[in-house]
Amino acid sequence: MNFQRILIPVGGVVLVAAAYRFYGWAGVAIATGALVMWLLLHFNRVMQVLKRAANQPVGYVGSAVMLNAKLKPGVTLLHVVAMTRALGALQSPKDSQPELYRWTDGTQSHVTCEFYNGKLKKWDLVRPVQGDEAPADTGAGQAP
Repeated sequence: MNFQRILIPVGGVVLVAAAYRFYGWAGVAIATGALVMWLLLHFNRVMQVLKRAANQPVGYVGSAVMLNAKLKPGVTLLHVVAMTRALGALQSPKDSQPELYRWTDGTQSHVTCEFYNGKLKKWDLVRPVQGDEAPADTGAGQAP
């Protein structure tokens, strides 16, 4: 269960109630103003991330390897979109859990991320084998 959906509104109500209890209506005005400012800052961040993502192709990232190195379990989808500056290409059926998104770079390497309730659970980096690259034979275990 996502407790943030419950705890944040309850915390706001408790903050306003405590402000009224200790400072009266002036406290309510300050607490409400602080909550509105917090909401506006959050809304502004979301809009800025989406504005940057609107200028990139869906599912594109500059380097899939660098994205793979920066990812951590538990980050939000918004945070990953902010890192890639692009929306991910949806790989799972719409409105189903878990959600799978893929970001691909110019070398066709891609990172597929699995989000459950908007939080990153796991990811997988796939790098295609190039035709001119052969497995390196170091000669270990062979007679000279």
